[in-house]
Amino acid sequence: MYYIIEVANTHAGSIDYVNNLIEKFACFQGNFGMKFQPFRYDSISTRDHSFYEKYREMYFDENQWSQIISKASETKDVWLDLFDCYGVGILQKNLDCIKGIKFQSSVLYNYEVFTALETVDLSDTMVILNIAAQSIEDIGQILERINKTLNPREILLEFGYQGYPTSLEFSGISKIEVLKRNFKNRLVFADHVDGKSEEAILLPFFASGLGIHVLEKHVMLEDTETKYDAFSSLTFERYKKMVDLIDSYHSLLDKPFINLKEQAYLDKSIMIPILKKAKKAGELINVREDFVYRRSGKSGLNTKEIESLISNYYILAADKEEGATLAVEDFKKATIATVVACRLKSTRLPRKALLCIGNLPSVERCIKNSLLYRNVNHTVLATSFLEDDAELKNHIYSDKVLFFAGDPEDVIRRYIEAVEPLKADIIIRKTADCPFPSPEILDILLKQHFLAGADYTAARKSAVGTASEIMNVSALKKIKAYFPQAAYSEYMTWYFKNNPEFFRLNLVDLPESLVRDYRLTLDYQEDLDMFNCIQNYLDENKVKYSIENIFEFLDAHPEVSSINSHLTLKYRTDQQLIETLNRETKMH
Repeated sequence: MYYIIEVANTHAGSIDYVNNLIEKFACFQGNFGMKFQPFRYDSISTRDHSFYEKYREMYFDENQWSQIISKASETKDVWLDLFDCYGVGILQKNLDCIKGIKFQSSVLYNYEVFTALETVDLSDTMVILNIAAQSIEDIGQILERINKTLNPREILLEFGYQGYPTSLEFSGISKIEVLKRNFKNRLVFADHVDGKSEEAILLPFFASGLGIHVLEKHVMLEDTETKYDAFSSLTFERYKKMVDLIDSYHSLLDKPFINLKEQAYLDKSIMIPILKKAKKAGELINVREDFVYRRSGKSGLNTKEIESLISNYYILAADKEEGATLAVEDFKKATIATVVACRLKSTRLPRKALLCIGNLPSVERCIKNSLLYRNVNHTVLATSFLEDDAELKNHIYSDKVLFFAGDPEDVIRRYIEAVEPLKADIIIRKTADCPFPSPEILDILLKQHFLAGADYTAARKSAVGTASEIMNVSALKKIKAYFPQAAYSEYMTWYFKNNPEFFRLNLVDLPESLVRDYRLTLDYQEDLDMFNCIQNYLDENKVKYSIENIFEFLDAHPEVSSINSHLTLKYRTDQQLIETLNRETKMH
């Protein structure tokens, strides 16, 4: 809170009174200013005005004002209320000592004063506008005019008017919300209730709580007769009482959002996640389904701490019993491996993995784009140990990619054995006949896999070939233990989706921007033709690889997307195969 000590005309023309007042209030420093009203009786009014003689009595000459301003500036900022061109002259003569100027509402259209001010450099001077009885529209116009003509450092809006006595209902407090809603300017409050009343202290305190930035308050000496402006003025002791009250509560606004005592209370009383059932090392955690929540004498991680670990791809590092709490040491960063499965036995499109898309064989195009996956530790090209597939060892694309040759028919076994030396926990399953995998989709699926504590995650709907499947190695081992000879392991998805009572399945709805009905898997010559159209577009136009950029191209070129749109997937349309898979992959 910034305070302006308003001297006004309590001095009644006595230089001694002013000096004594400055000295009395000298202890208020730092965020304090003192405001004076320099004017000349014949410049502020005409002879026939009822206050003309009083104005003459209150008058100080230029030298006296320079002395007053100099003395006050030793301990605080100096502000001037301007009413006439005489006041403008005092400002100009003492500009280096002046923090800001104020215009009462009655002066806002005094173009004589504003014209005189146009010759004064106010770029480092603040301006307060009292907007009593001014409409919102008028305030906006006044702000625009003064900003344009005076170009001050800042304009503040003041509410409250000098009508004695001012009752509470006319204090203007209701303006605060309206002014804040309509203007960005900081607000000044000036009340004029009876200085002897409790409201003289409580009303400014209340206004400060409603968000004003500056408080202007009349003051006077208590041991000297105060002829003018005494009604709403506070003596030193009462002014100090007001400031102390406001500051004591405003200091609370600077306290930390969370204090040590409330944090200690939460730490002591928070309900700790306790495992509903035993969990094995390598399993993922779901904070909604795997725990009961109790106040407990056991120490352990709270929900937010566990969620933080999960969101950073951590899994259980140790077996945990039912009823156990979890500690940081019970987790480890998951090792994640992309496994690209590939064989050269295709009959519909022979040796399709070696057919070029652009300047790369299909399998290498798939690997190159899969290497764009984030949060992946290893990428493996997994094929069979048959001689027919040995050639694939020369097509790993990058020395970052590992090569594995395993069981030619048992794909589940091949996956498990491919990642065992890597101690992988999570597998991202990819087949080499999908050369346009989406890193954007993988980011979503991987995050959701961990948040769900899933065994298996896939997109509910996606363009064929763009979305990978994510599965836990521990879940694959569970399938392998149940099916020592998994005859249909080429259709690995069925072993998960057909057994929801054994596995935590997580089907994710992707954003619409990442979903289309296009076919981006390689089985026929039409697929290859379409893929080369896509790759040529990306290469020739130097378009960054992303599935959204590919979709944008296909959306704009239906003649390309229609090349293979008539083709179907056997595992989606062959009813006899579907019935066989449903029967042979079921766990009981």
